Amino acid sequence: MRVRPVSLGVLATVLGVVPLLWDPFFKSLAVLIIAGFTFATLLTLIVVPVLYTLFFRIKPYEKPSAQ
Repeated sequence: MRVRPVSLGVLATVLGVVPLLWDPFFKSLAVLIIAGFTFATLLTLIVVPVLYTLFFRIKPYEKPSAQ
């Protein structure tokens, strides 16, 4: 449910910063922003939910059987 809006926001930001990669003054800032947003997105969308599931021992949702 949250993957699409977060991914689109990060993608828009990263693509907006890409032109700064060719400016010598802003190159290090652009690399830092791109790497930081990419790492934070992976952490937020993959690592945190996996750790939460493992820590709280969440089981996959099972549909009730029709009896």
